[in-house]
Amino acid sequence: MVADKKDLELKSTSKLDQLPRPPSQSPQISCDRSHHDYDLCAITGPTVLDSTISTLFLVDSSTSTPPSIVEKIRPYPRKWEKFMMNRIKELTITSSPESPKCEVQHHVPALVFSVGGYTGNFWHEFNDGFIPLFITVNSIFPDQDFVLVISKARDWWVNKYADLLQTFSKYPIVKLDDDNTTHCFPSATLGLISHGFMTIDPALMPNSETFTHFRAFLDKAYGNGRFHPILKRNSPVARPRLVLPSRKGSLGRAILNEDEVKRVAEDVGFDVIVFSPTAKTSLREAYALINSSHAMVGVHGAALTHSLFLRPGSVFVQVVPLGLEWVAEVCFAKSARVMGLNYMEYKINAEESSLVEKYDRNELLIKDPGAFRGNNWSQAIMNIYLKEQNVNFDLVRFREYTKEMYKKAKQFMDREG
Repeated sequence: MVADKKDLELKSTSKLDQLPRPPSQSPQISCDRSHHDYDLCAITGPTVLDSTISTLFLVDSSTSTPPSIVEKIRPYPRKWEKFMMNRIKELTITSSPESPKCEVQHHVPALVFSVGGYTGNFWHEFNDGFIPLFITVNSIFPDQDFVLVISKARDWWVNKYADLLQTFSKYPIVKLDDDNTTHCFPSATLGLISHGFMTIDPALMPNSETFTHFRAFLDKAYGNGRFHPILKRNSPVARPRLVLPSRKGSLGRAILNEDEVKRVAEDVGFDVIVFSPTAKTSLREAYALINSSHAMVGVHGAALTHSLFLRPGSVFVQVVPLGLEWVAEVCFAKSARVMGLNYMEYKINAEESSLVEKYDRNELLIKDPGAFRGNNWSQAIMNIYLKEQNVNFDLVRFREYTKEMYKKAKQFMDREG
């Protein structure tokens, strides 16, 4: 997936005027900095990338002394989060008349962006990466080939998402940080377009794409276009399959009575698969498991991003700990509804939260987390609700809820397989 001279098999050249230019356009550099989440820059003309100095040059052979233009961009769609953006490598765009010699010539445009920010967190890898990439590709490059030029594309990340990257572009990626070759493109776009947390707004898309289209794109990458899998039954009586993502260690939001929760779901009628994803979990295998299941239930956390692999119509239950109603909505609930999942929430009671063992039940942070938090979603408050809190289900209450989950999952299984 990583570009080198042999893989590309493209003819090198130092004659910059041989690079194709978009028709009916004068070469120019433009940047749109009007958005809250992202900046977007474009070079509409022959472009030379020198990775060693993190610079892209516009080459205009029509004039001998073009005016010098310099723009800077950090191509990561969290512009509003200053401390994170300071960690993103800044790229320079210039129309300086002097540019390095072209070593590898590409005949399709470049799409340049960074995955440096929160990469390593599964939710952020989609929210800040692949969903904005899907939006950008369908907005700027519909039905068009392009080369992905990626900053901070570490080997483990490239390997993990190889199937998805190859579905976006058939060309080997260019790893901006490891490449010492000078690349030339007919044009380039820098940055990714974001519509907000886990959002694809069809009103902003040229062809009105939605999250349903993104789900179909994932199926193309991981399901080989086979949207409805054939399930292998191990028992004469079919039971709906329930995936239970497991959180362990010191991350917070772990299910303290997970074994009992599993038994309750099995007693109600589910086949239960405890799913413990790691950074090395094969996404193709995870997709095969979840796409062939009928329900998923799990505590709010990055692992619930796997709900993107559920088939439309299946049951998705997000367990919402105290104080996390807002993030539960924007991170998973909204996208689940748009994808056509049968979305449900299990909002825990104070007695089901481990916070009651540390704080008085009459304190505001237990009685009214919304009032306690106000508009201040600070790191200290995040630590309380995200890291200090675990879940101990009221099994009687959970059993009644699971019966409703089972009814919907069984109907889905009977209808779709």
